[in-house]
Amino acid sequence: MDLKIPSTGQKRLVIIGGGFGGIELTKRLKNQDIQVVMLDKHNYHCFQPLLYQVATGGLEPGSIAYPLRKFMQDIPNGIFRLAEVRNIDAVNQKIHTDIGDLNYDYLVIATGSTTNFFKFSKEVSGKMMQMKDIPQALNLRSFILENFEEALLTYDESKKEELINISIVGGGPTGVELAGALGEMRKNILPKDYPEIDFTKMQIHLFESGDRLLGAMHPENSAKVLKYVKDFGVEVWLNTMVTDFDGDVLTTADGKKVKCETLIWTAGVKGNPVEGFAPETIAGGNRISVDEYCKIKGYENIYAIGDVASMVQEKYPKGHPMVAPVAIQQGELVADNILAQLKGKAPKPFVYFDKGSMATVGRNKAVMEAKGIKMGGFIAWLAWLFVHVMSLVGFRNKITVTLGWLYNYFTYDRTLRLIIRPFKHKEE
Repeated sequence: MDLKIPSTGQKRLVIIGGGFGGIELTKRLKNQDIQVVMLDKHNYHCFQPLLYQVATGGLEPGSIAYPLRKFMQDIPNGIFRLAEVRNIDAVNQKIHTDIGDLNYDYLVIATGSTTNFFKFSKEVSGKMMQMKDIPQALNLRSFILENFEEALLTYDESKKEELINISIVGGGPTGVELAGALGEMRKNILPKDYPEIDFTKMQIHLFESGDRLLGAMHPENSAKVLKYVKDFGVEVWLNTMVTDFDGDVLTTADGKKVKCETLIWTAGVKGNPVEGFAPETIAGGNRISVDEYCKIKGYENIYAIGDVASMVQEKYPKGHPMVAPVAIQQGELVADNILAQLKGKAPKPFVYFDKGSMATVGRNKAVMEAKGIKMGGFIAWLAWLFVHVMSLVGFRNKITVTLGWLYNYFTYDRTLRLIIRPFKHKEE
């Protein structure tokens, strides 16, 4: 069975993944003399940096997602198929998916990343909450709210403590942003929703194995973020590694035990490669090793971009950061290089332009740095808002998110506290 892709007589480029890199690559090839086929297991592009706001009831899922078929309406030479790729047959230039097979002339792997639980067993990691896509964000939201509902009916104070406490593992941008959002909810929203619960007893813990939060940023900004997070009443544990979690109690390497049913893992990601490539192409972090042109080493017409790609350079000995700007810039480069290849011209090497980084911890509290300039507080928070709104795909999403944030800012409320997909861990 095949995917019923019409033959146009053009060379066919297949892109696996509708994330930041895949979207940018497709846009760059609009109206060019090449057939572009995008495959993705979801029919939407997800703006992952704002998943934590879906998980905490600040935004609706539809405001950070955009239908890939609607996106493809503006790409006359583009086709989308909802499919999960099983493996690649590079010798015969064929892709095997759950709905059929597809031949290609050029192939780009843009499958992003997945959660890295490191040495935790499936039994332990299965009890942890993660937040890499919209279903997981909705599961997290439902799980937290269901626990509060259960806490209302619980007379056992020890059990109630487990139900309302929340632990976050990982002090990167996702961890601190989530901690800040939960701190705001505990202060401004939850006491109104659940007046029978004493939320002064609710503990929000943030665990980081390193010696500071936001380790990739300047120490000055790390110190600011630490203060911001603590201002929301979050207990921060630096130089503390979580070693076990049984679904009720979290244990650290130094023997500390914390009662909580909700443990949110944000401590690591790893590449999400497609099967079919030689084992030596897989580099550290489960990423695909590529050359300076984003070509997978050993393959002439196959590229990898974004989180799944590892391009080792002197400045980036472990590959580039697994962030959206890298994927976007690599998508642009690969599009230009494929067009150059079609015309018999020489490709250009990838040079990453680092536009800086930023993170928010809540209302009026954020940090940013770019080109040696460091900033914190209200101005950084406004910059964070602007950058994230402008990065969303679709005009409707930009408007929806802006209005949602304005409502939240003036009312101190998050209206989307809905349990629309009840969730329980499989082990239960």
